[in-house]
Amino acid sequence: MTENHYLDNQFIIAMPTLSDDNFSRTAIYLCQHNADGALGIVINRESKMKLKEIFMQMDIPITSVTAANAPVYFGGPVQQERGFVLHTTGGKWAITLPISDTMSLTTSRDIIEAIAKGEGPERYFVALGYAGWSKGQLEQEILANSWLNTPFGEPILFDTPIDLRWQMAASQIGIDINQLTFGSGHA
Repeated sequence: MTENHYLDNQFIIAMPTLSDDNFSRTAIYLCQHNADGALGIVINRESKMKLKEIFMQMDIPITSVTAANAPVYFGGPVQQERGFVLHTTGGKWAITLPISDTMSLTTSRDIIEAIAKGEGPERYFVALGYAGWSKGQLEQEILANSWLNTPFGEPILFDTPIDLRWQMAASQIGIDINQLTFGSGHA
């Protein structure tokens, strides 16, 4: 694949036939995709945890009630003990991957401390774990019709109810994902 075919800053949507329990009916925001592989965060699987539990586990004082009650998401099956913060760009954090002019991914403690004080990024999404693909793996899965890629839409990540994100990501390109079928027929 050439550089301009990488899918950074896009959604990939699990096709209805993808039956892997980790990814069935998921929408994933691709943070990094290059010749070495891909890294993404599942955006439509909420855990039962609230952010206050993360703050408490990390011994971080909480002054923002809004942040304390924010949901924590299941970001993927890889390194589920590690936190990832997708957020609007801005601020200086120790370990940040810029994804686009408007979005970044940060994994350092300083952003969690700032969020606990109500001083973090304007908009953020906290997940445990990530989805990862080795060299060429995602491309093969796309060719096998496991995934559909669509443009990233900030409103889908931050404003759309969790149970509608999969469908809304597909609808950006005019597809009703629930209407897709891949059964074989006989004429």
